[in-house]
Amino acid sequence: MIPALLSNYAPADLSFEKGEGAYLMGNDGRRYLDFIAGIAVTSLGHGHPRIMEALVEQASKVWHVSNVFRIPGQEELARKMVDATFADAAFFCNSGAEANEAGLKMIRKYFSSNGQPERYRVIAFDGSFHGRTLATIAAAGQDKLLDGFGPAMDGFDHIPVGDIDAVRAAITDETAGIIIEPIMGEGGIKVVDPDFLRALRALCDETGLLLMFDEIQTGMGRTGKLFAYEHLGIAPDILTSAKALGNGFPIGACLAVEKVAKCMTAGSHGSTYGGNPLAVAVAGAVVDVMTEDGFMDRAARMGGHLKQSLCGVADRYPSVIEEVRGVGLHLGLKCKTENTRLLQALRKNGVLVAPGGDNVVRLLPPLIIEEQQIAEFIEALEHACEELAE
Repeated sequence: MIPALLSNYAPADLSFEKGEGAYLMGNDGRRYLDFIAGIAVTSLGHGHPRIMEALVEQASKVWHVSNVFRIPGQEELARKMVDATFADAAFFCNSGAEANEAGLKMIRKYFSSNGQPERYRVIAFDGSFHGRTLATIAAAGQDKLLDGFGPAMDGFDHIPVGDIDAVRAAITDETAGIIIEPIMGEGGIKVVDPDFLRALRALCDETGLLLMFDEIQTGMGRTGKLFAYEHLGIAPDILTSAKALGNGFPIGACLAVEKVAKCMTAGSHGSTYGGNPLAVAVAGAVVDVMTEDGFMDRAARMGGHLKQSLCGVADRYPSVIEEVRGVGLHLGLKCKTENTRLLQALRKNGVLVAPGGDNVVRLLPPLIIEEQQIAEFIEALEHACEELAE
């Protein structure tokens, strides 16, 4: 007989009984410094009092009513996100993949509503990651994600990231938009050249295409700004958010400018659970905390401090670490040895990190990380590197 639980994951033989701030308490009796944060999700740490309070308060009132009725918390959260960003409207769902599905549908609906239904194709980039639905794996440009799920959904053209001439050459009369991650997280914390992102914005303005940023992982403070586009001096037409938006409670969001948002008329898209009272109560508290004066400045400082410390370790152990990548607290170590070896050595030293593409170890600590905890991590990294350098 097969296991009752589907075997699509291969989890480590480790579970956790409790989390406090930047730490997780394992079932093996050890305390671990959490530099995964649920893959850039628990960015306010475990058991944050403001988030707990919001969840418990709403749980005592009403959990679910569906979008057949108004949900005041949705309207409040939408207003907070619109006020904090370029966007004019927000749609709420349950995950990052759903948010990206909504954004891709918005691209098609915009052109259909404006009398150009033949414009439906989206330019995407090799090695990207946008989720696990049939549309988002087709958008990703990674053969391994499509293995066993082909043929790929039509509508996507893939280009090497950074080649603006190739992007221009790929535009046809059927092209509607461009989707890109400002930092390719799953792909190995590959920071996309800001000049390339600005060039994409200019190209979309010139040709009438819509620009969509997938900020599922980079958003909600991970780069030292609420969203990564804020570093660039430009804005997309559509932006997706999830992961840290709910600090672990499932919620996704798709933000859009007015000309796009107004095309999504009643009945054009929906979600039974999306934006339910529990989710928006939690996300509203997350946004409140992250938009308080000084929060992002502090997160950016901690990111700079951590990256500087990492560069020092990399200099001392060039046989283990080839490169330090990333922005803010969205960092990666490109390894000379197999990244899983460094991951396992760090776990042995009481630290949890995540693997990434391109032989990278991803470092995604909570944004509330403190200098003492960074020092604790660096000490563990030194020990791990000493072990692997032998």
